[in-house]
Amino acid sequence: MRQEVLTWDDVNKLIDHLIPQFDIGFDAMIMITRGGVVPGGMLAEALKLESILTASIDFPAEVEMETQRKQHRFLAWPKFIQFPEDNLLADHLILIVDDVWGSGRTITAVKNRVSGAGGYPYTCVLHFNPYRNSFGNARPDFYAAVTDAHIIYPWEIDRGIDKVLPFKYS
Repeated sequence: MRQEVLTWDDVNKLIDHLIPQFDIGFDAMIMITRGGVVPGGMLAEALKLESILTASIDFPAEVEMETQRKQHRFLAWPKFIQFPEDNLLADHLILIVDDVWGSGRTITAVKNRVSGAGGYPYTCVLHFNPYRNSFGNARPDFYAAVTDAHIIYPWEIDRGIDKVLPFKYS
């Protein structure tokens, strides 16, 4: 699969492309961890949103089906590790932000849960990959670019406590 490595300047341009698309005012935003935290924060600042919520979701290990060959199937139900209370969502316009819509499973699970709580969800991603989409003609309400590549965002570079040089006081 083709990879595309983005810079912070690339991300700024994607955010700048998204902002004019918002023709309604949102009451709150749900940032999907971890990928949606950085673009969500950037959009929240640009849109002057004050009610910022997070959702953390896990899909248990993929279920393998045994046929003539092994095939991975997307049969696992989402496990909501963290999710806003229903009263924070009911009767509110909610912008749901993630970095990319690949298969669409994560953002669709969040969207459905917001709807179930009585909220009005709108989905937003930096990149939409229609070639991996598992939901037919469904697509994000807002997206900055269409891609067939595996996107590597600047916040995904190889960092960690073991990668940081010790600070020396002078």
